[in-house]
Amino acid sequence: MDNSCIDGEIFEIPSTVGHISSNSYLFERRRYQRKDVASCPAMRITGLQAEHPGFYLSMDDIFAHFLTLTSYIRHRFIRFIENLVTRDVNRYSEDPVVISCGQHSSHFSCNEVCERTAFDLKEESHVNIRSQIAGSNYSYQSTSLLFQGLLLPFFGMRLAWRLAWASLRYSFCFVRCMQIRVHSIISRVQTTLHGSTDDIGWLQCTPGVAPVEDGTARFLELLREIRNGKHTLPNSYVYLLIPGLFSNHGPLYFVNTKKFFSKMGLACHIAKIHSEASVEHSAWELKQYIEELYWGSGKCVILLGHSKGGVDAAAALSMYWSDLKDKVAGLALVQSPYGGTPLASDILREGQIADRETRRIMEFLICKLIKGDIQALEDLTYEKRREFIMNHKLPECIPLISFHSEASVAPSVLATMSHIAHAELPLLPLPRFGSKESDVQEGCKVPVVIPVSAVLSLCALHLQLRYGEKSDGLVTCRDAEVPGSVVVKPDLKLDHAWMVYSTGKKDLSEPDACEMSEALLTLLVELGKTKKEQRRE
Repeated sequence: MDNSCIDGEIFEIPSTVGHISSNSYLFERRRYQRKDVASCPAMRITGLQAEHPGFYLSMDDIFAHFLTLTSYIRHRFIRFIENLVTRDVNRYSEDPVVISCGQHSSHFSCNEVCERTAFDLKEESHVNIRSQIAGSNYSYQSTSLLFQGLLLPFFGMRLAWRLAWASLRYSFCFVRCMQIRVHSIISRVQTTLHGSTDDIGWLQCTPGVAPVEDGTARFLELLREIRNGKHTLPNSYVYLLIPGLFSNHGPLYFVNTKKFFSKMGLACHIAKIHSEASVEHSAWELKQYIEELYWGSGKCVILLGHSKGGVDAAAALSMYWSDLKDKVAGLALVQSPYGGTPLASDILREGQIADRETRRIMEFLICKLIKGDIQALEDLTYEKRREFIMNHKLPECIPLISFHSEASVAPSVLATMSHIAHAELPLLPLPRFGSKESDVQEGCKVPVVIPVSAVLSLCALHLQLRYGEKSDGLVTCRDAEVPGSVVVKPDLKLDHAWMVYSTGKKDLSEPDACEMSEALLTLLVELGKTKKEQRRE
């Protein structure tokens, strides 16, 4: 047998065909080797990767090489199995041929075989080689198809397993997402329904806070004296009225009270501050305003703040007490949400239903329409008030009065209108009949009234039904009490706007807002004298 080397491999050429040119056999063998190499792209890719060492510089190339190597190993394993099967098939197919050749050779003599010509042997050898190549090719294709058919269920099972696993993972993720969504909805509903139940009156439940003192009896006594014509409010102080939130859009805010004090010869002012700003910004403006009044008059200032104005005044004293301790003689907080208000917290609370939409609406109303700051409303929430009070304590030596009331929820209040402003009509030229000249009529003032009391009555009813708390419509009674202050809580149905706006219905048998403000300031002056005597002792 002759040995030939093709691409580093040694192949044996049968001796029976030794007289045939080995070039033809090597040509056929090389042609089939090229087909094998062409049918296996992994070998070409592997050779290409070996020629280029920089192929593994990136992670993507490493993973690509790993996948290529895996595919190459799988392909070689399949080829190995196919070769084994092909060899067995060829072996069993050649046995009948050998037996038939043996039986057929017994009928011929040795001389007849020797008489065959070389030309016949050569032609027969060519025919045998072609038939063997064609037979091996056919058996290889049939065996490859057979093996692939046997592996088809395996690939089908693997595909089914991958689909089942992907479906299971998707189902698990979907269920998990639904659980998170349902839990979020339930949490939002619970937060919305719970509201400010645990926050109302938190200041009284805080350990270590100073107790309050009831001064309602003395207040009512002073109020009766004032209604009888006895006015004892001294002229040795400057009285500063501090308006609350949105007061810049109410021109008559504290106007009647200021006129009332001015008629008695008292120095009274309304603080010109930006009430729609944050508490800290308003406190800084108020501090500047107090210092101007003090240095301009040489008198100490007594503060009376309504609603957010009382919170701003308390913030100014707690933040700038070192600058104001010799300039401020007392502070009266009238219906002020010192501890916070449930309305602001319920509107701006995060984690409840439609919290983002509600905040956008309030930002549009306050920032765009009113030209204010959303921080002004946010500073009145329980969370912000708790943080501010813990960081800024009110001085203990300052006289303090806390005034709160309860709004009426009777149906008759729905018809009450509040006078918040007045509109002045322009000058109208009216013609004179029988004359060419025209008479100019002077402009007249028309009152602007809105149902403020009706709205506050509905808010008070809402707070009473939801939380069981008494309020003036915006501030609950417990949140209006400042620790260490003298609390005034008259048994009168007064809503949140009653102290600053006059109503259409006036009962002469009941005190008005001006008289009650005078009584509060008179009580505050008495508290200041009492504290001075205690400090002297």
